[in-house]
Amino acid sequence: MTRVILLVLGTCVAFQGQSEQSWTEEARKDALRRAVVWQPPPTPIESADLAHTPGVLPDPLRCRFKVDEVNGLTPKFECELPDGEVVKVKYSGPEPYGEVAASRLLRTLGFGADRVSFVKSVRCYGCPRYPFPTLKLVTLVGAEKVFAKGLDYDSAVDFEWPSVERKAQGEKIETPDGRGWAFHELATVPTASRVHADALTLMAVFLAHWDNKPENQRLVCLSGKPERDGRCARPLAMLQDVGGTFGPRKTDLAGWRSAPIWTDRAACTVSMKSLPHGGATFTDTAISERGRRFIADRLARLSDRQIQTLFRAARFDQHDGTIAEWTALFKSRVSAIASGPPCPS
Repeated sequence: MTRVILLVLGTCVAFQGQSEQSWTEEARKDALRRAVVWQPPPTPIESADLAHTPGVLPDPLRCRFKVDEVNGLTPKFECELPDGEVVKVKYSGPEPYGEVAASRLLRTLGFGADRVSFVKSVRCYGCPRYPFPTLKLVTLVGAEKVFAKGLDYDSAVDFEWPSVERKAQGEKIETPDGRGWAFHELATVPTASRVHADALTLMAVFLAHWDNKPENQRLVCLSGKPERDGRCARPLAMLQDVGGTFGPRKTDLAGWRSAPIWTDRAACTVSMKSLPHGGATFTDTAISERGRRFIADRLARLSDRQIQTLFRAARFDQHDGTIAEWTALFKSRVSAIASGPPCPS
């Protein structure tokens, strides 16, 4: 491995493997204007299984390391399963806990989210001993192709209790100038349902989803590639990369307790200015009464046992606090949304 890294540093070969974009900025804006943000979940909320994510993964999981650019601070890498599916493996840090719980909760309620689960172990063939810092170095000098040629797929590295992310259905709507969407776009453009947009906005506040740069929200086309006119027939706006949740410091019990739901309950206004990065793309917003009632009703359908199962499956008690404390705080935040007078029209 040392020899390969030295070769990388010595060559500094520019990597030109960027994928071709098929969407225009006009098509992206059109898709966001028409996007749905909520769909009826396949299973009634009251009977949803929050212990598992749809789609069975083998455990232990075996996969082949893929050389790809990595961002952020959480140690991770991409790995290819025997059937060709590529998953993202996060193997350290607080982010996987929140991401498993938040994505599972969003899907249960009917919002778009990726499928993220913990597995006991991942055996990664071809992995360097420290994949995340290695990938950072390799992509910094643009030598992915050179590095990939030196991988040894006869050897493997094991990772205990990592999270495994599988992408939700839908063709990503990305343009040469960017990807994703910002919360201020969701607040200003007309959507298929203002009620659902308000519900998703309030759900982001409930989770304290402060790391909401555009790349952490995904715009997808459920019908696949662009139509002949370049538009998407069935666009969906969803949250992705939801590990920066359940507290400003990520899966942080005291921080989540202090993160407010409302800035003004009488006016039903919400804000994330007190959270890291000033709330990123989130702008101060007034929530409609129909939007408040929509999400409050669905959160209230979750039983104590389901909430406990959510946090236990996401291994929160292995990181910070007890399952009982997380469950009580969850219910308290639901009550803060559900109680009180109607929001102004």
